[in-house]
Amino acid sequence: MTNNSLVSSRLACTFVSLLQGLVGSRCPQLASRPLSVSAGLCSPETPPARADATFKVTMVPGDGVGPELMTAVKEVFKAGDVPVEFEEFHMSEVQNMASEEKLEQVLTSMKSNRVAIKGKIHTPMEFKGELASYEMRLRRKLDLFANVVHVNSLPGYSTRHNNLDLVIIREQTEGEYSSLEHESVTGVIECLKIITREKSRRIAKFAFDYATKKGRNKVTAVHKANIMKLGDGLFLQSCAEVAQLYPKIKYENIIIDNCCMQLVQNPYQFDVLVMPNLYGNIIDNLAAGLVGGAGVVPGESYSAEYAVFETGARHPFAQAVGRNIANPTAMLLSAANMLRHLNLEYHSQMVSDAVKRVIKQGKVRTRDLGGYCTTTDFVHAVVENLRHRPIY
Repeated sequence: MTNNSLVSSRLACTFVSLLQGLVGSRCPQLASRPLSVSAGLCSPETPPARADATFKVTMVPGDGVGPELMTAVKEVFKAGDVPVEFEEFHMSEVQNMASEEKLEQVLTSMKSNRVAIKGKIHTPMEFKGELASYEMRLRRKLDLFANVVHVNSLPGYSTRHNNLDLVIIREQTEGEYSSLEHESVTGVIECLKIITREKSRRIAKFAFDYATKKGRNKVTAVHKANIMKLGDGLFLQSCAEVAQLYPKIKYENIIIDNCCMQLVQNPYQFDVLVMPNLYGNIIDNLAAGLVGGAGVVPGESYSAEYAVFETGARHPFAQAVGRNIANPTAMLLSAANMLRHLNLEYHSQMVSDAVKRVIKQGKVRTRDLGGYCTTTDFVHAVVENLRHRPIY
C-alpha cells in the first residue's frame, strides 16, 4: 500500500468513527446500522446491501379506515423488503380501547423507538369529563409541536390547479386546542385560546429552518391579528422577529380568511405557510381538496426528539369502514416520508415512485379519484409496480 493510500484509508476510518459517534448520540437505531464511506454516493435507484438490523417503529392504526390503511403499509413494506419492524398498539376512544394504561404503553413505545406511524384517533363529540382527547394528550406528552403537511399535485391526476407544491406548518400544542373550557355562569361557556411567545417563536423558527433546508423561497404567516390583536398579534410579532434572522427567505403575512380565498383562487403564490393550531387544521383540509382530497396528502408531526407520520388531512372516514374503498395513497406516501426520515432513501424512493406510477398510469384508481377500484386493487397495483420497477 502506498503512503497516499495509507493516509486515505486512515482518514476514511476516522471519518466513519466520527460519523458513527455523532449518529449514535442522536439516534441509537441509526448507530446500529453499518456505515460505509461510499454510502452517501449511492444512487436511490441502487438497492443497498441488506443491513442486519431493522428499524423498530411504533404503529397506532387508530379509528375508521386506519387499520385498513396500516394493512396496506405492511403489505407494501413486505413486498419491498423494507427493513422496518412495527410495534402495533390499538387505541380508540370510540371503541372503548383507550385507557391511561394503554396511553402509557403507546408513549413508552414511541419514546423508545422515536418514530411512529399512526392513523386518526377519533375524538367523540360528547363531553365525558375529560376535555383533552387522547390524540391531543399524545401530542403534548411528546411535545409534537410542529405539524407538516405536504401539498403536491399527483402526476397524471388533473385538478383545477396542477403542479402545486406547497407546505403547511402548524403549531399544534396550544392555541384553541388548549383544552381550557369552563362554564363561568349558567349558559355561558368560556374557551381559552393560549398563545405564548416561546411556542410562537419556536414554530416560526421551525418554518424558516424548514424553508432553508428544503430550498424554499418564502414563508407566509397566517393569522387573524386584526381581530385577536393580543393573541394573534403576539404570534405575528414573533414570526416577524424570527424572519429578521433569515434575510434570504422572503417573509409575508396574510389574514386567515383571505388566505382561504387566495388558496382557492391562486395557490401558486404560496410556498411555506406557518400558522397557529386551529387555522392549520382548517387550511390542511382546504389544501388537500386542491390536489385530490384527504386520501392523497401525507403529513408528519415533530418534536425535538420524536417524529410521528400520519395522513395530512386527519379524517377517520368512518363511513367507509369495511367497504374496501379507502384510498391508501396518503398513508403510503407518509410511510415513504418516514423511511426517508430513517435514512432509508432507497426504500423511500421505491415506495413513493410505485404509488405515483399507479396513479399516473390511471388504470387503478379509488372512488375518491374518480375510479372504481378497491383499496385492495390499489395496494396490489403498487406491489406489482414494486416487483416490476425499472432497473437503472
